[in-house]
Amino acid sequence: MGTFCSFMAKFYITTAIDYVNSVPHVGTSYEKILADVIARWKRLKGDGVYFVMGNDEHSQQVADRAAKEGLTPIQWCDKMDEKFQTTWKKLGLSYDQFIRTSNPAHHRACQEIFRRLQAKGDIVKAPYKALYCVGCEAKKTESELVNGRCPNHPTLTIQTVDEENYFFKLSRYAEPVKKLLERGEFIDPAFRAKEMLSVIEQGLEDISISRKTTRWGVPIPGDPEQVMYVWFDALINYITAAGFPDDMARFSKVWPADLHVIGKDITRFHAVIWPAMLMSAGIEPPKRLAIHGFVNVKKDGQVLKMSKTLGTVIDPNMVADKWGPDTLRAYLLSEVAFGYDGDFSWDGFIQKSNANLGDNLGNLLNRIVSMTERYFQGTFSSKGKSLPQDAVLREKVAGLADRVAPLMEKNEFHVALAEIWEAARATNGHIEASAPWSMAKKGAMDEVAGVLYQAAEALRIIAVLLSPFIPTASRRILEQLGIPECPV
Repeated sequence: MGTFCSFMAKFYITTAIDYVNSVPHVGTSYEKILADVIARWKRLKGDGVYFVMGNDEHSQQVADRAAKEGLTPIQWCDKMDEKFQTTWKKLGLSYDQFIRTSNPAHHRACQEIFRRLQAKGDIVKAPYKALYCVGCEAKKTESELVNGRCPNHPTLTIQTVDEENYFFKLSRYAEPVKKLLERGEFIDPAFRAKEMLSVIEQGLEDISISRKTTRWGVPIPGDPEQVMYVWFDALINYITAAGFPDDMARFSKVWPADLHVIGKDITRFHAVIWPAMLMSAGIEPPKRLAIHGFVNVKKDGQVLKMSKTLGTVIDPNMVADKWGPDTLRAYLLSEVAFGYDGDFSWDGFIQKSNANLGDNLGNLLNRIVSMTERYFQGTFSSKGKSLPQDAVLREKVAGLADRVAPLMEKNEFHVALAEIWEAARATNGHIEASAPWSMAKKGAMDEVAGVLYQAAEALRIIAVLLSPFIPTASRRILEQLGIPECPV
């Protein structure tokens, strides 16, 4: 994984890096699973994939949490790194690199970007006074607040920051960023691009990119009293992971990123500020942003945000331990249409998981394996005899990959999964209608072999196409079919 050959199409994909002030929940897991499905699909196609995730470790919020636990910031970050990676590995995420912003290589990248922007005349020092949400680590305007509080962090008190900071002249890049957004293919879904164009039309302000009130961060070159604002530093992780500035030969092969997978709440940082920073630094912007919605919780007839305060947080470790990681992966990608909010309910989770993974896929595998064992000692000596009804199944399954591929490329994952589940149901229906058990009683064993062989071939195709979504189950199915080396 993570290598590029001359005959491969390069595909560099990232997720947003996570704040380390709390552990992952099912909502944050959705983004990582989504990106992993895309990465696995691209590998299945033969692309040279480089998939990066990571932790966002700076900010006063992290330093405060560490102090509360009696730890230094780096000790806290080390502890959280272990927690995050344990969860992500449990969910079967196939990332090639896990970046941490406390790493010295990342500090070098941030400082090189700062120097480039400063040399361009795009960084100035000036007084900064603003309303600030510690939870978002972002400036807020009065119009963005609800009853004086951030709608994303209603339990936190809005703070006022008043100090001298370094500013990035974002306003200089309004027109080039606008042109990038107007290209049409930069953001999926497209309506998010329209939102960002509206932001630009309202006028871009120069943004503060440093803080004087905290020491836990990337030091500003030549000014030991200031560290970089956490969002300025965090965005740069994408080029750090690609080799900037330590390995520019590698960086030239990996960058630009083909896809940043992010949540809708951080669109402005990625769609406006990040491209502007890169333009100023003389670096090409990423090719595309895939912006997903939130996973909410259905509880007592209400749709609620996942929140510790509301008692609606769902632990992905618990779900994976009890039902397996593939169950969560399949449910989230079936239930949440890309780009929009979706709901997690325990009733829906149990019902759909039983229907799709148990009654449909599991039943199909069990039927094929048990009857092949019963009638042929577990091995086909031939493809058997074709039956008229085989044509219906072949038509349903033979074109499955061609139907699924464009859906995957358009990020219509829930529709792609629905197509695959329908193919599994059709294969079950083929077995049911053909009734090989009745054929066996009549001694028509060539016909029995034909039915089971066609069903097994259909299941092979289904398992391969399901492998980006449910990699563990797909691998087990292929092993049960006797083809463990089948590429997934």
